[in-house]
Formats: sequence, C-alpha cells, structure tokens
Amino acid sequence: MEVIRAIAMARKACDAARSAGRTVGFVPTMGAFHDGHVSLMRRARDERDAVVVSIFVNPLQFGPGEDLSRYPRDEERDLSMAGELGVDVVFAPNIQEMYPAGEQAVSVDPGPLGDRLEGAVRPGHFRGVATVVAKLFEVVGPSTAYFGEKDAQQLAVIRHMVRDLSFPIDVVGCPTVRELDGLAMSSRNAYLSPVQREAAGCLFLALSEAAEMARGGERDAARLVAAMAREIGATPEARIDYAAVVDEERFEEVGTISGPARALVAAKFGETHLIDNLLLPVT
Repeated sequence: MEVIRAIAMARKACDAARSAGRTVGFVPTMGAFHDGHVSLMRRARDERDAVVVSIFVNPLQFGPGEDLSRYPRDEERDLSMAGELGVDVVFAPNIQEMYPAGEQAVSVDPGPLGDRLEGAVRPGHFRGVATVVAKLFEVVGPSTAYFGEKDAQQLAVIRHMVRDLSFPIDVVGCPTVRELDGLAMSSRNAYLSPVQREAAGCLFLALSEAAEMARGGERDAARLVAAMAREIGATPEARIDYAAVVDEERFEEVGTISGPARALVAAKFGETHLIDNLLLPVT
C-alpha cells in the first residue's frame, strides 16, 4: 500500500492505474475508521481493480464551536486497517496541501439542498463538504466513489453536484452499518458517555416506528414525523434537532408519501450531534 501526502503524486498514481487499464474505486473519509468505513473499502475492493482511500479532517465543514479540534484521529491505526483490507493508495494530505492559500476564496455552493435540515442545524456545513469532495474528485479523477447512506443528505448533495458539474464520477451509496441495538456507526459515537450511548438508541427506535407505520399503510408524513419526535422527546438525554420525511430523489420534505421516501432524524446527546435515516417501505 502506498501512502501519499501530495496532490500531484496522488493524481499521478490514479492516472497510472487507469493507464494500465485498471478501474479505480474511491472512498473519501475523515479517518477514525469503524465498520462503516470498512464496509465501503470492502465493496470498493470487490468491485474495482484499484482502491484509493483519502483521510482528511476537513476544517471547512466544521462550524464555530464544533468539534474540529477533538475530532477522533488515529492515522496509524487507520493505515494498518487500510493495508489489511487491500487498499492500494491512501491519500492523507495535511491542511496546507489541501488549502495552500489558507481561507478558501472559491467554494462550491450546494444549492438549496445545503440549507435544509442538517444544513439548517449546521450552517455552511454542506458548502464545506461539497468543496472538499470536489477537490478530492479532481485529484482522483474518473472513478467510482463510495459513500455511506447514514449521511443521506450529504450523499444527495454529492450526487447533485456530480450531475450538475459533470464530474466523471459514479457515486454509489452503501447501506448503513449499525451496532447491535441499531445505532448507526459513527466516529462521533466515541464521544458518548455510557448513559448517552444507551439513550442514542432512540434514533433507530424512532425510525423503526416510522417504518412500521409506513408498512401499515400510513401515508401522512406529518404523522410519521410526530411519532419520531415523540420517541426522541421521551428520552431525557436527547435534544431533538429535527425529524422529517423527504422524497428520496429530490430530498425535499413531503406531506403525503406517494413514492420512495426516507425518514430522517437528528438529535444531540450532551454536546454530540448524531444523525440517522431509514428508507421507508412502500406497500
């Protein structure tokens, strides 16, 4: 496995793989690998000839007072795991390599989708995500990029960006990997106290209740949202940020479920903001 710190060298390695007739699978990450990241790398390994993984904690997607300075970092462990999974290239630049001018004068506007739901709770977050992912796509070049469905709104933003800006990237969404109690795996779960960790299970319980209602024929999105909010609200350690049902294609909130739709929830446990979602069954 090759560990590359420089953009020019990473681009050269990806170009060389394609020149040799190899397909490239790309997994962008912020490190602190867990089984969710592992599932993405394994799928890339199964489906593509060469696997490239990036490790970069992107400051642009953290707002004032968020957890940039304490975000989990363990590069030695991450590199060991990547090597064991058969990754070919790890691109692990520092901030100066990615943003040599310091503050970005040019960024990628994610459009109205970036201002809703998670974008409303974390203003500017999706502009930071879109900007860094665009830069990474430019480094890696034509490839298949793998993202987890846990960050469903992020995945939607990236798909829209790829479509609208004509990136030569095939974006693949991969199923959320969960703990035994249903909690979606996240690097931020490490922040939770034992009490908060137990309470965080309410997110999946809320989504499961919405899914059961949809399976039973409920099509009024407001009723599903109310049920999810009640479940989270009944957990003293949770402070709900939002609950919503969105159209799967446009990612806009709906009043009546008439096609593929996704339930979304977000809440704080102490100072830790967690998100989750579930594609609703259609009967």
